[in-house]
Amino acid sequence: MSTAPDAVDERLPSGKLAALGLQHVLVMYAGAIAVPLIVGRALKLGPQEVALLISADLFCCGLATLIQSMGATQWFGIRLPVMMGVTFAAVGPMVAIANSNPGTDGARLLFGAVIGAGVISILIAPLISRMLRFFPPVVTGTIIAVIGINLMRVGINWIFGNPVGPTAPLTVPTEHTEWLSQVRSAAATGTPGFPAVPQGVTLAPTVPNPNYAPLAGIGISAIVLVSILLVAKFAKGFLANISVLLGIVVGAVASGLMGMMNFDKVAKAPWFDIVLPFHFGMPIFDPVLILTMVLVMIVVMIESTGMFLALGEMTGRHIDQPALARGLRTDGLGTLIGGIFNTFPYTSFSQNVGLVAVTGVKSRFVCVAAGLILIVLGLLPKMGALVESLPTVVLGGAGMVMFGMVAATGIRILAGVDYVNNRNNALIVAISIGFGMIPLVAPRYLQWMPHAIHPLIESGILLASLAAVLLNLYFNGARHDERAAIHAARQAEA
Repeated sequence: MSTAPDAVDERLPSGKLAALGLQHVLVMYAGAIAVPLIVGRALKLGPQEVALLISADLFCCGLATLIQSMGATQWFGIRLPVMMGVTFAAVGPMVAIANSNPGTDGARLLFGAVIGAGVISILIAPLISRMLRFFPPVVTGTIIAVIGINLMRVGINWIFGNPVGPTAPLTVPTEHTEWLSQVRSAAATGTPGFPAVPQGVTLAPTVPNPNYAPLAGIGISAIVLVSILLVAKFAKGFLANISVLLGIVVGAVASGLMGMMNFDKVAKAPWFDIVLPFHFGMPIFDPVLILTMVLVMIVVMIESTGMFLALGEMTGRHIDQPALARGLRTDGLGTLIGGIFNTFPYTSFSQNVGLVAVTGVKSRFVCVAAGLILIVLGLLPKMGALVESLPTVVLGGAGMVMFGMVAATGIRILAGVDYVNNRNNALIVAISIGFGMIPLVAPRYLQWMPHAIHPLIESGILLASLAAVLLNLYFNGARHDERAAIHAARQAEA
């Protein structure tokens, strides 16, 4: 009789559980805090509110991990060593929502979309568990590669500055601004020879902005990147797995020594606080935004399916359709909880699945311990304030690695696709990536289209997903190949 199921249910000594659980937390920590930082700043929220998003995210990561690894009733939890975290796949659509609707109202719209997508995901989970045939590696690899390419823009802007706003590359000369102000004043007082300035007239920026790409900031990003590369090359085992986190720590120390970090908000933050639901008010439920987020969740759940199948093979536990449905329902439940507690969609973290293979520890109670640690971290506002106080240039150096690795994961999966016997696969990849690039290259391409559908089509990730699925159906049909999905998931874990 196989002993693998016993390995999954093995209860290790408390000290070992805590150490191994902390290891899982450290491996996922950098990825977990990236999304609330990206979305919070896109919403133009204040530092305290961004810190709250980080705390809420860690808290919900812990809750979702407990439900997934322990199980809750017969409907939720795959009961495997799975860590849950915010998915990068939803970042593009969420940033689009945030850019169109900044502030508290945008947060309410966003969390309404997340809650709606969570509820629908719970309901459709059994159906999704049977949809693997529509998402072979040529589709999932393309989608993941486009996700990474889209996210690279965020990491690059963290290093140099956003191309619009206070950090835009060019700025309006002060004397030009003063001149326009004088002309407006003269026109307003009826001074002869000064006609009224037309509404909406602005001056073109023409001089370099000192706040864009300062050399000190680029230097900090370079220190972070070099630190990550050194750790990745010379460290072994666990230290190599947390190279990104160590790079962020080195960058934080360097920026602190250069006076680029301000710890006032950390000092004012309380040591302990409860994460409360609906901090920004009651959510607003927009059908188009909910549909957008549901499409993201379908892609996320298909990716989770491959992870679950690979993890079942790794641990020796057979994953049948009811077990898959329980795991995918938990993706939906975690997303629902996330929307209620002011955070985002959740999925299984592939780097933690890879850690199971590296350590050989298959006990799901290690992830239970990690979930408890995450909940505790979420109840410590000083931790959220400390992360929020990091200069974006520190995160930029790490973002180059994190987001680039997402793209590299997609490329690894695509490397296993058969292009020799099926030349149409190359067409699927080429055209789908082209669709994914449209919003990056021509962000205003939809200006004459109905505004209601903008959130649905201004995300390159969603455009690439729809193109890949439809083109694959056109060329290849819907053939079921579970082994290919498992192979693709193992490529992602690597």
